[in-house]
Amino acid sequence: MYSLNEFLGGVTSTLRTFRLRDLIDILVITFAFYQLFLFARKSRAGQLVRGLVFMLVCFALAYLLELRTVRWLLNNFLQVAFIAAVVLFQPELRRALERLGQSANWASKFFSFRRADPSLRAVWQSAVVAICDAAEQLSDTNTGALMVLERNNNLDEIIRTGTPLSANVIPEMLGTIFYEGTPLHDGAVIIRDGRIVAAGCVLPLSNNLEMGKDMGTRHRAGLGMSENSDAIVVVVSEETGIISLAKNGVLIRR
Repeated sequence: MYSLNEFLGGVTSTLRTFRLRDLIDILVITFAFYQLFLFARKSRAGQLVRGLVFMLVCFALAYLLELRTVRWLLNNFLQVAFIAAVVLFQPELRRALERLGQSANWASKFFSFRRADPSLRAVWQSAVVAICDAAEQLSDTNTGALMVLERNNNLDEIIRTGTPLSANVIPEMLGTIFYEGTPLHDGAVIIRDGRIVAAGCVLPLSNNLEMGKDMGTRHRAGLGMSENSDAIVVVVSEETGIISLAKNGVLIRR
């Protein structure tokens, strides 16, 4: 059994050999596991990840206890399970990689070199006020709406599913687009740099099993958009008129 002095000596020896690259190594691994945790939490792959963790724990115990038959079975099972996971959860993996690739200009964002254009900030402030006013008006008449505010992740793929527009964000324009009976009222409006750039767009649906039964397709679309990008989505329920906000895979209802 180690004495306290031996323990402290070991810690001191480790710290002496600790280098900056070791710290970077730890931070990278921590970030990777954190992102894996978020991915598992926000997708239906969560149960699979928990199952794989359980199998890895069993494999470690079998190795420590020298259970050769169990270890052989688990080793072969894990190889097959990995391939099956890639096939079964290909959509989730593809969206995760797309989101990673869509985050443009990583270096500038990391070092905070990106500066907001004062004129663009004023346009966004006016647009946000108009979106809030439009949401209130649409809520009063139980008119369904989906408004997507693009941030850092490029949404060109989503924009291509709808009708291109170039219009100022004003309550009257949003009310006209989402008025029942108009050709674009069922889809989502995409707002980029404080302007409407597309309407009638199709959004990816969320697979979140924890959503309430009172939430319809619009809520799933809004949540799915926030899961697959850093966009902010405003949802107005057609059934109840309740206004919801989806951000980072979380749906907040007013």
